[in-house]
Amino acid sequence: MSRLEPGEVLARRYLLLDPLARGGMSVIWRAFDQSLHRMIALKVLTSSLHTDCGERVSVRSEARAAAKFIHPDTIEIYDYGECVTTSGAVAAYVVMPLLDGTPLAERIEAGPLPWTEAASIALRLARVLMAGHARGLVHRDVTAENVLLTADGPKLLDFGIAAWEGDPEDDRGTPPYVAPERLLGAPTHPAVDVYALGVLLHAMLTGRTPYPETTWEEIEAAHRTSPPPRVPGVPHTLASLCQQCLVHRPEERPTAADIVAELTSALGSATLGRHVKRGLTVASSAALALSALLWFQQTGLQQQGLRPAQVEKAVVEPSASPTARYIESTPAAAVTVDQAVVGFTTVLEARTPCGATDADVVLDLKQVLSATVTPRGPYETSTANVRRKLSDRLREGRLTPACLSELEARLDDIEKALGRN
Repeated sequence: MSRLEPGEVLARRYLLLDPLARGGMSVIWRAFDQSLHRMIALKVLTSSLHTDCGERVSVRSEARAAAKFIHPDTIEIYDYGECVTTSGAVAAYVVMPLLDGTPLAERIEAGPLPWTEAASIALRLARVLMAGHARGLVHRDVTAENVLLTADGPKLLDFGIAAWEGDPEDDRGTPPYVAPERLLGAPTHPAVDVYALGVLLHAMLTGRTPYPETTWEEIEAAHRTSPPPRVPGVPHTLASLCQQCLVHRPEERPTAADIVAELTSALGSATLGRHVKRGLTVASSAALALSALLWFQQTGLQQQGLRPAQVEKAVVEPSASPTARYIESTPAAAVTVDQAVVGFTTVLEARTPCGATDADVVLDLKQVLSATVTPRGPYETSTANVRRKLSDRLREGRLTPACLSELEARLDDIEKALGRN
């Protein structure tokens, strides 16, 4: 189609202001919706639909499929339409909200990301793909340009060129991220998204895509027989997962659900390691403080003429001195049901270790817990329903092992409190 210019109005409604990004199949414009008086993002497909009725039907079908797919880490589709431009070409467009954020491509250009940040972004994207694949929807263009880093986390854009699993293959997509089987015309399959996510993860970890080809012609001419490159300097599990996503045979790649499980485990282990290290540091500091306190006690008692045996007795017996009584451990006060519930929700909402938990999961767990402990009658004496929910969310990859461990400990407190009522 002919090149669009700022100031043009599509469908007598959408005023084009300036292009935000250009891809192989579309241009995304910052635009103004003159009917609703709001700023929007308008994606206009670059290929002409004037002479190809089949292409128009395909684009329309894909837009409808994408509009039905709702996920917190994707961009909602406001509208889809086709119109005749001022040059006489037929243009297809998709209307989306205009979000503030930084394209992941810009972040990668600044250099490799820390592996925990890269894995966290990949985990959020894998969850989106897992949900889409479960509905038979394949994105087909998972790239750094199609990921926007916002205040709410990464958002996967451009489901507007998604296809149904089993649809015939076409030439849509970005060459460095195109799976090998797409060159052979294989039907659309979720494995192509897994390959693209592997390319993206490799790029986040190294600052570059795993292979140098950047055009369709170059990737068609490349005949790879060697195993995919391995990312150095990251945990073994993460390097292996990235490599598995890039294998030549699609049936040997993990599924999006597998990726969610692997990344959740890797990030959970990292979080647990930080907790252990921090705990050891705190314990060491406490031990030093206690040693100093005991030394000062002994020094003071010795100045009073006490023998070593008397010093030991004075330290361990509550009646020996006010300081000894202070350092002696005392039984903790019984925790009430309300206090135990507050402890659970505090952990659930904390940045560490449950900061990666989806908002809908947090709300769901709170509601299930509330149904357990609401005092409308006799309290339940078991948190089995909440524990089942936790297990389900862990299996889905929407809860980290470290978060699960902390929440189960708080459930133990709740059950003890419930047992006393």
